[in-house]
Amino acid sequence: MAEEGGGDEYLFKIVVIGDSAVGKSNLLARFARDEFDHNSKATIGVEFQTRVVEVDGKEVKAQVWDTAGQERFRAVTSAYYRGAVGALVVYDITRKDTFHSIKRWLDELHTQCDTTFAKMLVGNKRDLENIREVSVEEGKSLAEEEGLFFIETSALDSTNVNNAFEVVIREIYEKVSRKTLNSDPYKKELSTDRARGIDLSKQNIRSFSCCSR
Repeated sequence: MAEEGGGDEYLFKIVVIGDSAVGKSNLLARFARDEFDHNSKATIGVEFQTRVVEVDGKEVKAQVWDTAGQERFRAVTSAYYRGAVGALVVYDITRKDTFHSIKRWLDELHTQCDTTFAKMLVGNKRDLENIREVSVEEGKSLAEEEGLFFIETSALDSTNVNNAFEVVIREIYEKVSRKTLNSDPYKKELSTDRARGIDLSKQNIRSFSCCSR
């Protein structure tokens, strides 16, 4: 969902997807409320929270949906992809199997939603560097292959969490503000962006490095 109302207000629906226990709920809690729950339980079905941010002087309401990662909830949650214009696809850097699931999640996203214009690959739990199973280079390589933004985060200590959401929100905003989401020139431009990789240094947000320690 991408709506414009009240002149300077926007509402963007963003989904956070990935295997169970990769930290999706805590990423959302950190972004929306600056909280972290050490006793967080697996999400059942779908939950969402909202945070208002400012982009170029405009009020943007990010409605972020946290989807259950367990296979038994897939039929329930698939309907909630509808209208999403952004996605964070999350894996746990300490669990290689969650990284191997990323392409399956992307396939599901592409099947369920044809309106998603900004996608971020997120390697979460970088505070657990000592038991890392997925290298930064592997994450970067997959992101480049799939035409995604990439960042590593820690919901525990809040590293890069806001950046991850801000990049997605700004990318959506820039596309929506051009009023060309459904035009053929836009689709051609988006394809070109993905092929060459979008230069984040040109975005008017705080720059970040996924490799910084």
